[in-house]
Amino acid sequence: EQLSKQLELRGIPHQVLNAKHHGREAQIIAQAGRKGAVTIATNMAGRGTDIILGGNPETMAWAQLQDKYATRLDVPREEWDALIAEIETREQMKSAGEEIRRIGGLYVMGTERHESRRIDLQLRGRCGRQGDPGSSRFYLSLEDDLMRIFAGDWVRGMMGKLGMGEGEAIENTFVSRRITAAQKKVEERNFEIRKNLLEYDEVMDQQRKRIYAYRQQILDGVGCRHLVLQQISQQIEHYVNMYTDPMFGAEAYTKWVSKKLSCELEPRDFRNLDPGTASAYAIDAAERSAETQILDAIEENLPKEEDQDDWNWGALSKWVNTRYGTNYSVTDLKKIPRELIDEKLIERVFERLAASDLSEGAPMLDGDYGLRMLVGWMKNKFDIQLDVEDLRAREADDIRSELSKVAEQAYRRKESEYPVLAGITRFGRAAGNNQYQLDKESLVAWAKSRFNTDISDEEMTTEMLGDVRNRLVERSEAHYLAGEKLAAEAEAKVKEFFGDAEPNTSAKYIAGNNGALGSFSQWLEDNLQCHLEPDQLGELDEGQVHRQVQQAVADRFHPEIRRMERQVLLSIVDSAWKDHLLAMDHLRSAISLKSYAQMDPKVEYKREGMRMYGDMWFAIGERMTDLIFRMEALDEGFIASTWTETNAQHAPPPALVSANSQQVADLAAADRAGEPEAKPEPIRNTGQRVGRNDPCPCGSGKKYKMCHGRN
Repeated sequence: EQLSKQLELRGIPHQVLNAKHHGREAQIIAQAGRKGAVTIATNMAGRGTDIILGGNPETMAWAQLQDKYATRLDVPREEWDALIAEIETREQMKSAGEEIRRIGGLYVMGTERHESRRIDLQLRGRCGRQGDPGSSRFYLSLEDDLMRIFAGDWVRGMMGKLGMGEGEAIENTFVSRRITAAQKKVEERNFEIRKNLLEYDEVMDQQRKRIYAYRQQILDGVGCRHLVLQQISQQIEHYVNMYTDPMFGAEAYTKWVSKKLSCELEPRDFRNLDPGTASAYAIDAAERSAETQILDAIEENLPKEEDQDDWNWGALSKWVNTRYGTNYSVTDLKKIPRELIDEKLIERVFERLAASDLSEGAPMLDGDYGLRMLVGWMKNKFDIQLDVEDLRAREADDIRSELSKVAEQAYRRKESEYPVLAGITRFGRAAGNNQYQLDKESLVAWAKSRFNTDISDEEMTTEMLGDVRNRLVERSEAHYLAGEKLAAEAEAKVKEFFGDAEPNTSAKYIAGNNGALGSFSQWLEDNLQCHLEPDQLGELDEGQVHRQVQQAVADRFHPEIRRMERQVLLSIVDSAWKDHLLAMDHLRSAISLKSYAQMDPKVEYKREGMRMYGDMWFAIGERMTDLIFRMEALDEGFIASTWTETNAQHAPPPALVSANSQQVADLAAADRAGEPEAKPEPIRNTGQRVGRNDPCPCGSGKKYKMCHGRN
């Protein structure tokens, strides 16, 4: 805009491209090759648009027709060619182009050198389009950012030595090389910035790929039951390893007693100690630590070499009261002589430490403490009651395997209970006064269809909701067993069908023409209500057929629990990932402070980022198992949203065809009977070929290779 004002003062007509005329940018830059045209543009403006010497008639033609037609492809060829010819004749573009070529062609004037040499070369390339003549010149100022920061003093001194004045062309090789070196230095600096940014983003990129792949599995219908059981197994493995560690009790006792006695202790010092010995050792260690810390605090707040008016009595009082639970005031401390204050404080603290009751931590030193904690965790997490005696003689691997089996059985019971919970939620409502009103007639009708069983009205005469629930759970359990049996049979058929074929082999190549596809498709239809035509089934490989069978079994026997699993998994993963992104942003903003501790911030960012990522996955597992094993505490609205109505499913009816049109189709088919099948007509491109560097026919003003030619 500053250059534009200078040209206006001198009465020079010109065009300005500065992103304020985005819609007209291609039109303006396309006419920059006309005789006498002056165009002021940024170094990135008009890229992808040809500057044709003499003017671009196609751009002017489209400017007239763009209000009449949606795209350039809609313009009739005759109208387009006629308008192009008219514009070329009226504006005398061809003759003007020849004249411009004779006098030198396009002239590019740069007001400064860009930070990147590539941009300067691109600008120079604009003046030599496809062999057209042209020239370029760049004007520099020692006040330009590039020169001022990276080469100003040297160039100024060299120009003075060479006697070069202002406005003189820089033809000296040394100066030109120095300017190029300054650009190279900026490029290297920008490269290091991008490289540094990429190294930081590499951590998030790996995390992003894993979390999105996991989420995509859920969206693609991969069995969420497997993902839930995987999380349960990981939770059990983590806590079994923690609670069966021989040092677990000693570490727990050390952490507790260190906090109680305000000192730092080592777990190895308490291993295999009885409570009495451990208590005495802890108090003795706390006394030694307290003596050292008190002397250091006195020296820090009451230094002998400083004037007494500068002593910090308040800080000393606050420290000793907070750390050891005393109640000294500043006045009480000032009454004690400086040379006796250490003895008084140590004596008072020793009295409080000796009076400490550490019997509460005695159970932590018991050899079975870790197993008792494991039993309590299983009860709280999965509502599974275990006996310490059954676990004492086992190895950690055996305990882990046994608890995984028990937890899987508990989850299997939840799978049987959840459909009943969804049905009761659907057909019941709270009636006040801790009463629950149930539409038993609708519930029974739903249960008969859902569990494929007979339920008499007499069984539901009880007024107790718990009795109704238990009876329905029995039916659900029987239905679950039937589903497992049918799923095993279906998996056996899939295995038998594919045999030892390669993993990616499609079913149609295995079946051939022996009718196996049709019989297998019919079996899936009859037993699982899985609507897969033989042609559709033939396109699938073994893994895809396996997933289809799993999905069909889930839709028929476990629709509610699978829907609940999917919604819970997605909700937890999305929430945890958003929290993790925020935490990583905070880490990124503060990690540079690690450099003050002589640490590489990038290495620490990677290490801390992966630790936080692992914590996120562990939190996902914790939250997931908590919700799924406490499904009774879920919101009633959420439970009701997973309820599915069980209706008989029928194949879609054939499309309705009118009698007359059907008769016409039959007669036409009869006439064609016995005739050889006509060969399809090959597709030929009869239109005019568009070159890669020609304007795109869509009217965007870009080259075809940069527009629709990309695809």
